[in-house]
Amino acid sequence: MTIPNDASTAATPRRLIVAITGATGAVYGVRLLQQLRRHTDVQSHLMVSSAGWQTLHQELGLGKAEVQALADVTHSVREVGATIASGSFATHGMVVAPCSMKTLASIAHGLSDNLIARAADVTLKERRRLVLMVRETPFNLAHLRNMTAVTEMGGIVFPPLPAFYHRPATLDDMIDHTVARVLDMFQLAPPQAPAWAGLAAGREDAAAS
Repeated sequence: MTIPNDASTAATPRRLIVAITGATGAVYGVRLLQQLRRHTDVQSHLMVSSAGWQTLHQELGLGKAEVQALADVTHSVREVGATIASGSFATHGMVVAPCSMKTLASIAHGLSDNLIARAADVTLKERRRLVLMVRETPFNLAHLRNMTAVTEMGGIVFPPLPAFYHRPATLDDMIDHTVARVLDMFQLAPPQAPAWAGLAAGREDAAAS
């Protein structure tokens, strides 16, 4: 069942699909939804797998109502006839945050066995941007081959690895920077992540020598 929230945006907004699966790192999906709330011209479409709901509760203490309230539209992963299951329903793309190895495998092999995998398949076939925030370590050969397959199909594998060049002071700083990098890939707004300015200190040292 599709559940539009009262906070739905304009009649013809840009749309971004967000899926949360059971891998650790549910905070990335939640933070993406929170950031998208700031873009009033972007309509978010949310799916959460059954394992994703368990991880949201385990890691963040969040229930269904709290998470669904962050999205403009929510879809059941069993609703294979939802709007986002068709390429005729225009979207800006899709993010799976985090992406479990099971979901990665389903997408890599085109199984379309639930709405998350089907929506990802549609995103790829329509040549729209698909970003998978894969969460597993270490990788085995099946994981690597599935990531290669998705990349060859045009998807983007984006493990949420923290950067340190912006000198994060808190865990929130690292999460926000990663989420900003992901959102910047969809060009929904001016860049959110601080741009790399080069090794300024290194240049100064070289000039002084």
